[in-house]
Amino acid sequence: MEGHNVDMVSLYDQKIGFCKACYSCFKTGKCVLLDDMEMILDKIQMSDILVIATPTYFMTMNGMLQNTIDRFLPRWQNLGGHEVYFIITGHDEKSGLELVGKELTTIFEHLGNMVKGIIWGENVWQKGEVLSTPVMQEAYQAGLDC
Repeated sequence: MEGHNVDMVSLYDQKIGFCKACYSCFKTGKCVLLDDMEMILDKIQMSDILVIATPTYFMTMNGMLQNTIDRFLPRWQNLGGHEVYFIITGHDEKSGLELVGKELTTIFEHLGNMVKGIIWGENVWQKGEVLSTPVMQEAYQAGLDC
């Protein structure tokens, strides 16, 4: 079996400004904000498989991910064609995380991607707590299967 090349991008380590809704990108294909989004969009376009992970805050994805998705605007028509997996964690049971799964599935499918799976990290609260749950084996197996 052949391995995968993985390029992990932690949004917390990136400089990502807020979309100004100026729509200059519709004319130029580039955002007027000079930050790390162009690199992120390049990586998305070059990828075969995307794994998007987010904790839930107040029944939705975290703000960094939402802000990043808002900044897809300059290239939204060229961000499809990927297999996508989501890892969604939170202190709730799956029923409290499902809204995020529905939101992300809708967004990424409308971009032209195929959502292949959602891994639910239920009942985790503290950073790193998910590492001691069976979800880690599920995520590992999903990586082997794709």
